Amino acid sequence: MSAINYSEKIPNNVNLDEDRTLRRALEHWQPNYLQWWQDMGPEGSHDYEVYLRTAVSVDPQGWAQFGYVRMPDYRWGIFLNPPEPGRKIHFGDHLGEDAWQEVPGEHRANLRRIIVTQGDTEPASVEQQRHLGLTCPSQYDLRNLFQVNVEEGRHLWAMVYLLHKYFGRDGREEAEALLERRSGDQDNPRILGAFNEKTPDWLSFYMFTYFTDRDGKFQLCALAESGFDPLARTTKFMLTEEAHHMFVGESGVGRVIQRTCEVMNQLKTDDPDKVRAAGVIDLPTIQRYLNFHFSVTIDLFGADQSSNAATFYSSGLKGRFEEGKRTDDHRLKNDTYRVLDVVDGRLVEKDVPMLNALNEVLRDDYIRDSVGGVERWNRIIEKAGIPFRLTVPHKAFHRRIGTLAGIKVSPDGRVVSEAEWNERVREWLPTDEDRAFVASLMGRVVEPGKFANWIAPPVMGINRQPVNFEYVRFN
Repeated sequence: MSAINYSEKIPNNVNLDEDRTLRRALEHWQPNYLQWWQDMGPEGSHDYEVYLRTAVSVDPQGWAQFGYVRMPDYRWGIFLNPPEPGRKIHFGDHLGEDAWQEVPGEHRANLRRIIVTQGDTEPASVEQQRHLGLTCPSQYDLRNLFQVNVEEGRHLWAMVYLLHKYFGRDGREEAEALLERRSGDQDNPRILGAFNEKTPDWLSFYMFTYFTDRDGKFQLCALAESGFDPLARTTKFMLTEEAHHMFVGESGVGRVIQRTCEVMNQLKTDDPDKVRAAGVIDLPTIQRYLNFHFSVTIDLFGADQSSNAATFYSSGLKGRFEEGKRTDDHRLKNDTYRVLDVVDGRLVEKDVPMLNALNEVLRDDYIRDSVGGVERWNRIIEKAGIPFRLTVPHKAFHRRIGTLAGIKVSPDGRVVSEAEWNERVREWLPTDEDRAFVASLMGRVVEPGKFANWIAPPVMGINRQPVNFEYVRFN
């Protein structure tokens, strides 16, 4: 095997060319990664030239280059934010101590677990989305899908770098395992449940990138507080790219809603059957998709009470969202937090030690952030003069993890009987018929500037290019 030119093939700011041990480890891993991409990356895309953004530095003024590239030739780089001189650990039992530049022995297993779990989500989403290019609603959207895919791949590289650099043989084995698990595989699935769900259509993709990539934002923000400085610096740069993924989701759903509202006003009807007959997605179906993706995503934050979350915080491994802006003592040993419980068939709140409730703290921060985008979608509907509002369901709705797992709760927060759930679940979650209808709309549109009937064009193109720019060259 020929040697890899790291300055050419892997943009980085971690001095790869000076670390022979790390270089050899990555030389061994890279061909396996490329084989994984060949097997599980976007289907049928290997010869396309795609107008992609490639990270080349951490300079806020010029961290990326745009240009055409074949995705198997994409330069998956490794970047850490610049070190912060004299950085201290600012929460937990090590508050005020110098941030760690090497892995503390007593925290080795937990740090590795955190990095592996985060790393596992990155290839999982590529696997979930690998067939979507075959049904893209436009070249613009196809390019955005591919941009999300290559950046998820780069985020995998970011985590694998940490595993190889700091965890020796264990890290190398974990890095190999990241390429062996498969989303939805019965025998060797991905670690987290939401990353084993299918992403069968573009409405699901937009909901996923809005809701589930937003979970990624909050998890990365919590890890960016870590006392393990290389992890904090790595995740801070990953957040730069994650913002585009959430934009794809929010704008994508917004464009679906825009087109639906246009058709509703043209036909002067809010009858879902008539709206569907016109070839667009009715608003109640959009609500059911929203309910599903929101509820599956908030389970990603874990159980509402977790000794692991307490350990990660007290150990200085994983902080809270915007830890530095909080005004408490950043140790939390005497603090409490309100979580939900079910007593006599009703949802009630109870106080629990905050250290054990940190998953719930992060989940509540996430929910507040998610509501903002849904309100922006509602403004599109209001502007069209249509009396309909999308709502974020109650956080106890359709939960599978923690105290609320298995309890039947309606989207408006009522505990309901099994009978009522079974009677009304078709109003609340996508049905097989909903999914079949949405799938029936998924015809491929690839002529520049053309869009499928069910989605409105974007307001502007990528990187100041026109909307009808040739974002993908099919060879």
